[in-house]
Amino acid sequence: MEYKDIINNICSNIHTGLIDFDEPRSKALRPTQASSEFITNKQQGDWAEDVLFRAINDNSENIVAVRYGKSDDLVAGDAGFEEFFNEYQAELDTIGKRPDILLFQKEDFDETLGYDISSKPSNEIDDYVAKAIAGIEVRSSAFLINKYTAEANRVVRENTERAIELKNIVLNEYVDLLEQKRPELIAILNQLDEVSVRTLDFRAATWRSSQRLQELSTMLSEIKKCLKAIQKRNSLSITPKVEDLKVVHKWIMTYNVPHFYVQVFFDKVYGVSFQHILELVSNPDLEDDKYFIEQDTKNQNKTTIKIPSQDGTCLAEAVTEPNHHSVRKELNKGRLLFYVKFDGGEACLDANNFESLFGIKL
Repeated sequence: MEYKDIINNICSNIHTGLIDFDEPRSKALRPTQASSEFITNKQQGDWAEDVLFRAINDNSENIVAVRYGKSDDLVAGDAGFEEFFNEYQAELDTIGKRPDILLFQKEDFDETLGYDISSKPSNEIDDYVAKAIAGIEVRSSAFLINKYTAEANRVVRENTERAIELKNIVLNEYVDLLEQKRPELIAILNQLDEVSVRTLDFRAATWRSSQRLQELSTMLSEIKKCLKAIQKRNSLSITPKVEDLKVVHKWIMTYNVPHFYVQVFFDKVYGVSFQHILELVSNPDLEDDKYFIEQDTKNQNKTTIKIPSQDGTCLAEAVTEPNHHSVRKELNKGRLLFYVKFDGGEACLDANNFESLFGIKL
């Protein structure tokens, strides 16, 4: 079965309330004004793409990475942005969303086209693009995942210790009150341990008619607060936007090339296949476990699928941070924006994990 047929079969099982692949995509509204934060985020995304691009080409004996995604530096407020935006929207309807990077076997790499075909009209490179062995959508995240994970683990550890400490106090000193007021809590608290804290829950109580009842209420409330902190989603994620699924699907239907998402943090790189993303969201039982669907306030409240990074494939265990400096940008009406530009930095790719995800030897 061809790759695009596999993708279509999975898409047919995805609830249309999340995304309906048979419906035309919603037209995007043209932004009228850029912000410093938007341009900084764009620069960070460009840096992430460059880090992966260089890591592949500097270390591979078998494949070549080529820049492919639209990479114009125009932003809302620049002269020519409206024309660029309209052409981009038209291309989304024609071929779908270009991934940022294409991978080619070395024997298929066209040296005359070079390492950057992002500005080439799609109709001039259709046959060449179809020879690619993978398309990569690069996402960036302004986190050090090692420090984030260490802090998340600390929060879980300390709240687990505190919940168990309070449980023992309650069962040793207040069990008589529980027998009178909430006997079912005795069994629940007896279950509380280092494992059950991940899923255990109960309804707290508010008693005020005696000093001991107030003390018991306070401790039960604190246990519940500890459980809430432990059970809070505390991992960084690979973050495909729901609205992008449709235009990525369109691109796959056009070129029949396997597609992947790669999330670049400032100290590690993770990846997941587009096929696996679709397989996850086609199974509602896995929501809030293997994936989460949220309105992302950091991305214009767009609905985003969040897959815990540790459930992806770690493509680089180490990334050296880039240099960064401030840049002044003057828009056509004299408005000034100041943003951060990144350059340099390296990703040390894991050849075995790279082959495991892409099915390609570096």
